[in-house]
Amino acid sequence: MDPLTPLTPPPDLYGRPRADAFLRRLTAFGDRYSPALGSPLLRRNPRRPFSRPTPQLQLVVASRRQPASDVVELTLADPSGGQLPSWQPGAHLRVTLPSGRERHYSLNGDPADRRQYRIAVRRLPAGGGGSVEVHDVLHPGTRLTARRPRNGFAFCAEPAVLLLAGGIGITPLLPMVHEARRHGLDWRLVHVGRSADSLPYADELRALDPHRVVLRTDDDHGGVPTGAELLAHAPRGAAVYCCGPAPMLAAVQGALDGSAASALHFERFGAAPITDGAPFAVRLGADGPTLDVPADRSALDVLREARPDLPYSCHQGFCGTCEVRLLAGAPEHRDRRLTPEQRAAGALLPCVSRAAEGETLVLDL
Repeated sequence: MDPLTPLTPPPDLYGRPRADAFLRRLTAFGDRYSPALGSPLLRRNPRRPFSRPTPQLQLVVASRRQPASDVVELTLADPSGGQLPSWQPGAHLRVTLPSGRERHYSLNGDPADRRQYRIAVRRLPAGGGGSVEVHDVLHPGTRLTARRPRNGFAFCAEPAVLLLAGGIGITPLLPMVHEARRHGLDWRLVHVGRSADSLPYADELRALDPHRVVLRTDDDHGGVPTGAELLAHAPRGAAVYCCGPAPMLAAVQGALDGSAASALHFERFGAAPITDGAPFAVRLGADGPTLDVPADRSALDVLREARPDLPYSCHQGFCGTCEVRLLAGAPEHRDRRLTPEQRAAGALLPCVSRAAEGETLVLDL
């Protein structure tokens, strides 16, 4: 048939030459109703109430102590003494500090204790200022706000587990120990660090089960452990949970296939090294300056050189603190937070997201 020839409407279902009255009315209804489905008022179930933003938690610093030479521990509680929202091992608490900085800290207490949250922060003088503020400003009685706990490092409670912690990386693993003991799992924990005074919670770990806990320091063993040495503690078929600095994670990943372990879950201290990036550019507003992003740096790092006040926290596309609005360009979304709808609406996390070589992303900054 010639595609330009007008089509003659087919007869109705019963072979009559005229259109069926019911189908004609149904078609007319569809022609009017279908476009209306895209209106804002019809994009949701009208029987469901509009969702409201989850209110932030109001917290107070209940106690403070120093579990290691450069680590401060804070216990946070509801000012009225009420119970706090439940959480699972591996969860983070997104805290707004008095300066307005937002930072994520692993909850490291017992998940069964709903009366308090516990976090521990290592002082990093050359960091972004959050850890220094925690050490210098947060004392008992200080009020804070926080988002409800979120989890990006979930504990699956496999029958056999090996927990590997490097320094302050013990914080998300401590609750996993509590959970493993509660479920009667076959667990082992290895905590490594530079020296004995740099290992937080050493006494607490020994008290849990001295036969299942290994504390290893570089100064007593002639340097950092190899991945094979760490994985030698794994029970047969164990799942490994690892949190520590990048060299430790790389060593464990490289030695996994030759070990008795069967799976690896890990959490980084900061952003993963960029190994597959291409150079691109970001522009600050439609008429603003254009900044080059090298292949081995993130857009967030480059943006913060021009806008030091740009908020950030996890550097891993998890928390959403650094979210900006995209005005133009084709991004490569690499985050673990934004939904397809949010991305389509222009949301972008510059801590991990990139673009193809030569592309320019125009941001609403």
